[in-house]
Amino acid sequence: MTTAYLDDVFGPGHFSDPYPWYREVRAETPARMVGREAWMFMKHRDVGRILRDPQTFSSAGMSGAGSFGLPLIGDDPPRHGHLRGIINRAFTPRRVAELEPWITNAARDLLDAFEPGHETDIVDAFTIPLPVRVIALLLGIPGDDYLQFKEWSDAVIGITSEAGRQSGAAAGMEMAAYFARVAEERRKSPGDDLISALVAAEVDGEKLAPMEVLGFCVLLLIAGNETTTNLLSNTFGLLAERPETWARLRAERSLVEPMIEESLRYESPVQILIRTATRDVEVSGSEIKAGESVVISFGAANRDPEEFADAEAFMPGRKPNTHLAFGYGVHFCLGAPLARLEARVTLNAFLDRFSAIAPGEAQAVRTANPIVFGYTHLPLALT
Repeated sequence: MTTAYLDDVFGPGHFSDPYPWYREVRAETPARMVGREAWMFMKHRDVGRILRDPQTFSSAGMSGAGSFGLPLIGDDPPRHGHLRGIINRAFTPRRVAELEPWITNAARDLLDAFEPGHETDIVDAFTIPLPVRVIALLLGIPGDDYLQFKEWSDAVIGITSEAGRQSGAAAGMEMAAYFARVAEERRKSPGDDLISALVAAEVDGEKLAPMEVLGFCVLLLIAGNETTTNLLSNTFGLLAERPETWARLRAERSLVEPMIEESLRYESPVQILIRTATRDVEVSGSEIKAGESVVISFGAANRDPEEFADAEAFMPGRKPNTHLAFGYGVHFCLGAPLARLEARVTLNAFLDRFSAIAPGEAQAVRTANPIVFGYTHLPLALT
């Protein structure tokens, strides 16, 4: 393998199924990426070490949307902790548990709209609208705007080409205008929602700047729907190919939660993130210089045979399951409990209604992005 081969991680041919590529090159990482001051890490132990050390591997400089940056994912301690505390109350175990009846009703409403006997694109019909409606509820904005929200978030993360960067910037500005109007409304008439909390919040005795409030809104919209949409669609894609597993889940509901964890490991909704070395450091025998970028691959780490027995096998009852799909350390995904709840409610709702699922006749289409991994279309036959 030449180091030039590592640049394939940003090549379109890699996106739809990166796992054969991971198997081929993981043993030879860390490796320098040609044409970039960057290193690629794909082993579980290396990714875990980097995630545990934000002082050495900084999140600062993570790309933003439009003319404003995204807070939290682009912040290091101690500011990261202050900002996280502002919205943490919306994702406490108690608050998430209180959302379960609402999410259950929303899932049932979406299922009631399914046409019996017809092939269903599960992405359009369910895995997009449910997560967006949930995050819209938390933000206090109309859930019926979910198609526009999804278009915006898709554009913002579509940054792998010049055209993608341009459309992402345009989407960022549209979202900025939308959320600026909502934030101004909350300043005048606050409610019990996240945007009201953001406009009232203070960090180090000062209120958040308007652009910081907008950045938070964009982050929550994207993180609140994109990763959960991919978790749900990946889970359905895996189960559609495994009818025996669907039958087993219907009989043993205690396997639902372990099944979700194995889906997170096996097809990680977020594949890569980038950090920047703040000092010269050695990792697994490689000398990384201060200022160089570090690309960490969750997808590859979560199938590392040094960490997982039969790593390429999909095992719904896998124990232990030390996947890194939600990150680790101070940047562990704030919305992980909510994503898990949405997945559990969803899977149980479908298991209640359908005795079997299978791939549809229409073509399934994977996402075309190196950062997130899921489906843009997933037709299913539901019995």
